[in-house]
Amino acid sequence: MKNEKGFSLIELLIVVAIIGIIAAIAVPNLLKSRQAANEASAIGSTRTIGTAMATYFSTQGLNSTYATSLSLLGDTSVNLVDSQLGSGSKSGFVFAATGSASTTASPATFDEDCEPQATGTFGTGNRSFYSNDSFVIYQTSGSVVQTRASHGIPIQ
Repeated sequence: MKNEKGFSLIELLIVVAIIGIIAAIAVPNLLKSRQAANEASAIGSTRTIGTAMATYFSTQGLNSTYATSLSLLGDTSVNLVDSQLGSGSKSGFVFAATGSASTTASPATFDEDCEPQATGTFGTGNRSFYSNDSFVIYQTSGSVVQTRASHGIPIQ
């Protein structure tokens, strides 16, 4: 009998099958982890926008006006949010914020909305976020435009 070295075809197929099973288990968990990280970043960015709006209100807005747009908060003269967040897109989410001035009939308000660029298994996130001048962050599932009247469930 010859002294043969190496692996047989069956042994190689078994190893490939085991690697395939491990990959089938690991890939969905990796995608969920990425979505969770994107959503956590979106919540943090939503808080940052709220803080920037409050800072703008008390400094630039002279306690009567919130910033009229997200790009104004990222403007180099104001510089309250980083340029990437000021552009309206960060970590697979799209951000929008609008503010208003106070009038004799109503106080100044702002609304901000954060939606994933894509939803589903391979999407960037599965929840949308909303906040306003109450500084409470609300969530809804999917990519839903939220308003002051229908803002979803508060995040604890």
